[in-house]
Amino acid sequence: MQEFYAQKKQKELIDAARTARGKSYSPYSHFQVGAAILTKDGKIFTGCNIESSSFSPTNCAERTAVFKAVSEGIREFTAIAIVGAFENRPLTFVAPCGVCRQVLREFCDPDTFQILLAQEDYLTRSYSLEELLPEGFGPENFA
Repeated sequence: MQEFYAQKKQKELIDAARTARGKSYSPYSHFQVGAAILTKDGKIFTGCNIESSSFSPTNCAERTAVFKAVSEGIREFTAIAIVGAFENRPLTFVAPCGVCRQVLREFCDPDTFQILLAQEDYLTRSYSLEELLPEGFGPENFA
């Protein structure tokens, strides 16, 4: 039963990321990304990439989702789903950039937090944050 719930929640997370991708503001790269992050208490926050003509202030979908949740007082997460592709093309596996990995590291347990990369038909790759950011620098480094 728990596996069924996990698969259902994973599908819900991927669907939320797909919906968020549709809100992408990417007039320069035309590469649309959506992300959906799952909180420890089961809520989902979404984000899309938001570009700027000067590129430096551009924000990735993953950070948009995290910042939305954090701005609402949420600080604990269990998983994130990420989908992306060029406009009008099939989804490809899109991993978070280094900056997004570091932001995730600030709030997520590197061993248990799951990063789901999804393509069409719910084909996924799953990684722990530790796998994508080995030896990451986190809050405990200040202790």
